[in-house]
Amino acid sequence: RVLGDKKIPAFSLGDTLAVNVKIKEGDRQAPEGFYSISFNLLNPKSQYHLAFNTGYPNRYDRANGRTGSNLMIHGACSSAGCYSMTDENIAEIYAFAREALRGGKQDAFQVQAFPFRMTPENMAKHRNDPNFEFWKTLKEG
Repeated sequence: RVLGDKKIPAFSLGDTLAVNVKIKEGDRQAPEGFYSISFNLLNPKSQYHLAFNTGYPNRYDRANGRTGSNLMIHGACSSAGCYSMTDENIAEIYAFAREALRGGKQDAFQVQAFPFRMTPENMAKHRNDPNFEFWKTLKEG
């Protein structure tokens, strides 16, 4: 990932976790899809160091009956359905987000949440998964 001239590494949950689409509030799954983050979704006073809300569910999620709220990207490396990372990593990402959104420099930025790296090999590995058709639409963008 690149922000300005700064490269931001993609955050990965790793290959050891089960791959499941978030369907409903409380299912302990993280959302997959494209989410628009505006200034009002930033949370500098999070109990998990710093955070921003993904805005889940997006229009696609709502149209497909998916429910949930307060799905965050945050520090503290602890989560039950959010995307958590080290405080150091969220501080760097949060600073970029805050500066980009401050003063109307831009209205929003996009978070792209994928279930795994969308390589041909990984797509082939998951081709029999019931979520495969949805994942193909994510890969296409």
